[in-house]
Amino acid sequence: MTAATDLSGRVAVVTGVCGRLGPVWTDALLGAGAVVIGLDLADEPDRRLRAVLEVHGDKDFDFHTADIGDRRALERVLAACPGAPDVLVNSAGIDSPPSAAGTGWLFGDLPAELSGSVLDVNALGTLLSCQVFGSAMAERGGGSIVNIGSLYAGLAPDPRLYEHIPVDPPFLKPPAYGMSKAAVAALTRYLAAFWGAAGVRVNTLSPGGVLGEQDAEFVAKFSAKVPLRRMAVAADLTGPLLFLASPQSSYVTGTELIVDGGYGCW
Repeated sequence: MTAATDLSGRVAVVTGVCGRLGPVWTDALLGAGAVVIGLDLADEPDRRLRAVLEVHGDKDFDFHTADIGDRRALERVLAACPGAPDVLVNSAGIDSPPSAAGTGWLFGDLPAELSGSVLDVNALGTLLSCQVFGSAMAERGGGSIVNIGSLYAGLAPDPRLYEHIPVDPPFLKPPAYGMSKAAVAALTRYLAAFWGAAGVRVNTLSPGGVLGEQDAEFVAKFSAKVPLRRMAVAADLTGPLLFLASPQSSYVTGTELIVDGGYGCW
């Protein structure tokens, strides 16, 4: 942490705190001195989040079980915050990573409820979170909203990355995921213009492929498409998050910071 990214005394709300990247954002924000209000559908912090809290302690962390699709639940979390939040990280979302154990679909057979659930959580849920927490920021007169996007908001998934996965029908990245993240980027631009005069900055942070539990062949094929020849790890994402969350980016709003190792420049 540098003086420019010091968030001591600031309150940060992180949605989807038990998700794949929620613990990454929480680790970065606690490390920068922020008080973190984490919310998730889970009843309690999961293993990865508990590991973060073991490092930082939990005195500056408050966990809430809440559905981002339920405005009243979000309002209850806001009421429990020590004042309007200074930072909002909209990380809650549904993704479908490639897995041999997953269900394959032909494009024409994709269930409407599957697409609808992705759009409801990723797009509508982000909008509701901004309405509740962002409006409090605007009333207070400042804050930073970081909406978590994806490289698939602007690029199509490459089907060749999944050809080796033994599922029938072949693995298909749901189109609703990219649609929802494109909607998040559009919401970012809308709110940046709408709340600029109120001192609320709104940006999108869009990671590329993040190393997780993918199989070795997928990792190799994906990495070959990245100019830096590897997938992202947590340390690649914390700096960009703190930049957007902190006064270091005081004149940055309405933009999308793509952290993809150069994947989209080919």
